[in-house]
Amino acid sequence: MLPSSTPNVQRPTKPPGTVGPTTMPSPKVAHSALIVGTNPFPTSDESQRKLKPPQNGNVHSSQNKAIPEIKLTGFVGFDSLPYQLVRKCQESGFQFNLLCVGETGMGKTTLLESLFNMKMEFEQCNRELKTVELREKTFDVQEGAVKVKLRVVETAGFGDQLDKEKSAQIIVNYINDQFEAYLKEELKVKRNLSSYEDRRIHACLYFISPTGHGIKALDLITLRELAKRVNVIPVIAKSDTTCKDELQRFKQKVVSELKAQNIEIYQFPTEDETVRKDNTELNALVPFAVVGSTDFITKEDGRVLRARRYPWGVVEVENEEHCDFVKLREAMLRINEDSLRDRTHTELYERYRRERLKQMKIGDGDAGPKMMEAFVQRRKELEDEFLKRKDQYSKEMQQRVSKKEAELKHHEEILNIRHTEIDNTYQNELKLVEAQINGLIEEKAKLEIKLKKQQRSK
Repeated sequence: MLPSSTPNVQRPTKPPGTVGPTTMPSPKVAHSALIVGTNPFPTSDESQRKLKPPQNGNVHSSQNKAIPEIKLTGFVGFDSLPYQLVRKCQESGFQFNLLCVGETGMGKTTLLESLFNMKMEFEQCNRELKTVELREKTFDVQEGAVKVKLRVVETAGFGDQLDKEKSAQIIVNYINDQFEAYLKEELKVKRNLSSYEDRRIHACLYFISPTGHGIKALDLITLRELAKRVNVIPVIAKSDTTCKDELQRFKQKVVSELKAQNIEIYQFPTEDETVRKDNTELNALVPFAVVGSTDFITKEDGRVLRARRYPWGVVEVENEEHCDFVKLREAMLRINEDSLRDRTHTELYERYRRERLKQMKIGDGDAGPKMMEAFVQRRKELEDEFLKRKDQYSKEMQQRVSKKEAELKHHEEILNIRHTEIDNTYQNELKLVEAQINGLIEEKAKLEIKLKKQQRSK
């Protein structure tokens, strides 16, 4: 457990005559202290809390004057703010939402299991689907003292339909729905974003088939739409099926086609000096040529490695000479996971939010009556749209009923004609039978008279 307060922690003594805030420990020291449960930002005792009078005298703030920088003459305590933030984040945990897009059989689940070293057990897509299905799974994972709620979304049946453009639209609608849900929570009067389950997609692994002939039309259509709404990281699936030279040429072809189509995939940030070198190298590797596996082999030195075994040899998943799997894991999880989360909120979501507020006719600074007016206007628009749709639906139903009544009337007329014809035929046949019966009766009477005459003559 982390300490809830810091007064009892012994603060290192300073040399006599030294003033000012305590020097902040290095990130490594802070991280080590966090793991073992100590405070990397200790406080001073009561004697060190006494501050000397400020040397600059009274300072009057003004909009026309720059804010002066005052050097502290004693301990204050806000140098523990980073530790407080770390403790708060450690207690609440983090949310990371990952979307995997690719055709059936590209090894999406296998790569995910390799990335996170755990079994995910997604339902296999063994049947032909009429439309794309988005399948979600949520996992609570912990590494060291860091807790992450990992939500993975996989596309099943992507690209299997004849109308492939609908496949991309279904995924785009899903991403927009998550933005819309967050916006609705944000606009509530009583909102609680701290406990809200953020379902916005932070990163999208897009699986490209290693055909060697460039990107498919479906991939270009989908990537163009996804790149506007999510951090897209393209990967070349099953790269062990292609030799290194062909793979390198295919990478260059993919990058050139994306540039030609003005598709801006996610670029790992290089503004921060601490990660500039690493991210520059990682950006040069995009799209990552990856291999995933659920099988393990034991090396001669006793190491157990995740690998794929072939008749011609073994492909080690975590061997950088064999594929870019390790680089992908470093780029997405070790170095830039927070950057992915931050860009999703500050750029992608803000863009969606701005467009939606424009649609609702809410501008900057609108509050109070203006917000209420916008709400009333939006409500009236929705009511008008509802009435319009209701009238349209009523007309459509009336047309369908009239059409059905006409069909029934037509069928009724046909049945009446058939009934009349059958009745006439029956009457004619009845008259014919009656005439035959009458003829037989007359013939019988004649025979009886003739028979009686013969009997009398005898």
